[in-house]
This record gives sequence, C-alpha cells and structure tokens, in this order.
Amino acid sequence: MHAMPTLKRQRGFTLVELVMVIVLMGVIGGMVSVFMKSPIDAYFASARRAALTDVADTTVRRIARDIQKALPNSIRTPNSECIEFIPTKTGGRYRAEELVVGDGTSLNFNALDTRFNMLGGNSTFAGNPLPADQRIAVGDVIAVYNLGITGADAYQQDNTSKVVAPAPSESGSPVETSITIASKLFPLASGSNRFHVIPAEEKVVAYVCNLTTGTLHRSVNSTDFSSSCPATGPILARNVSFCNFDYSGSDLQRNALIRMVFQFTDSAETVSLQHEVHVSNIP
Repeated sequence: MHAMPTLKRQRGFTLVELVMVIVLMGVIGGMVSVFMKSPIDAYFASARRAALTDVADTTVRRIARDIQKALPNSIRTPNSECIEFIPTKTGGRYRAEELVVGDGTSLNFNALDTRFNMLGGNSTFAGNPLPADQRIAVGDVIAVYNLGITGADAYQQDNTSKVVAPAPSESGSPVETSITIASKLFPLASGSNRFHVIPAEEKVVAYVCNLTTGTLHRSVNSTDFSSSCPATGPILARNVSFCNFDYSGSDLQRNALIRMVFQFTDSAETVSLQHEVHVSNIP
C-alpha cells in the first residue's frame, strides 16, 4: 500500500495582522511628523527671513548709492512714503577768469552766457578714460550753486542750463573743456567755482512705496524737473508692508541726514530694517 502524500502547511499574514501593522506605522509616522514638523517649519521660516533680509539690504544700499549722487539741496520728501531728488552724473570747476580778455572762456554771472570752459578734460581722469555715463554730453543740464530756495532752485530751473551742440571739446595745455549751453544768466556764483551735471535721461528720480501692492518703485522723469511721486517705473522690491522716509536738513546746512525704515513681510515672516544716509548739501 502506498502512503498518502502530506500537504505542506502554508504560512502568511492574516488581514488582521496587516491592518494592525498599518495602524502601528501610522501611529509611528504621526509621532515622527510631530517631532520633525518644527525643525522643517523653522528651516523654511529661516529661508524666508534670509531672503527678505537680502532684499531689504539690497534695497537700502541701492537707494543710498543713488541719494549720495543727488544734487545738493535737491532732496525732498513730499510724503513719508516717497523721496525724490535731482541726480548728477559728474561735476567740475568752471573758469572764473578769461584766458584772454573777451575770449568767453569764463562763466559770466553779469550777463547772459552761452559758453564757458571747464578746468580739466571731459574724456579722461588721471590719465584713465572716463566711462561714457560720466562724460558731459549734449542734452545734459548744468547746475550752478543750487541752494534749493527761491531764485536758486534747480526744480524751478533758476540756476540750470542745457548743454547744446557742439559737443564739449578739449584743448590747451593743461587741458580745458569748452562747454556750450543754452543762453543763461546764472543768479549766483559758486564760492569754489563748482558746477554739477544732471544727466539728460534722469532729471528727477523718486523712490515710491505702494503699500497697496506691496511694491517699491524707482520712478524717473526724463522730460522736466517736475514730479508727483508716481508709483510707476521698475519695481525695486516686493513684499513691502511698511516704509518711511525722513529727511532732516535745511537749505543752508552743509550736511543732511536721511533715515529710511522698511518692513518686508512674506507668509507671516517680517523683517524690519532701518538705514541712515549722510549727504552733503554743499553747493
């Protein structure tokens, strides 16, 4: 007689065991997530704060760099969320006495004048070529002794004149630059014979906060010397939740102080930054 073959018993997990494993894994996962959530949230919060801090630092440095090139006594704050000024690209000293009597090389403050000499060259400085944006060109505006008061206010064009053709030219030894301007009688001479040059493409620059959209704009008026702090132009920064510009300085002070306060907010993370800029008001 042959023995009956024995059946091998199969082993495995029951449905109940699988459900229990899933439940236990869920509990363990929940516990782990509780401990991991705070470090992960802290990491992302730190990343947001770092990004906001970088934006804030870049913003105030850009504004400060612009302001330090402002025409003396041209900075003003129409409101706490706007600061505007007349920028300059370069400057120089005008000839106060003629090379030869009647040659028109000096800047005349007693009658209308259309030409004067700048001491030094327009294309080089200390033997090195000047960048194009630092050279006086046709269309630029000459300003002399701006005090920001009635009769000597560049915004009212009391003491400004446009550079006209022909383009400034160099001659002589030592080198001097002949500059032709629109006919002008400047009201006041500079005690140090200085003048400033306003770029043709940027007559008034304004930094304006728009808290409704949370943006900071750099607005430029290239047409004239008027400005109403329009929140237009390139956006310099976003996520702006607060800004304040405070200008401390009168027309006759040699130095002035600009205080800027910004707050940047993103996903409940807020970074505040205060920055002060010292500017010279010596015309």
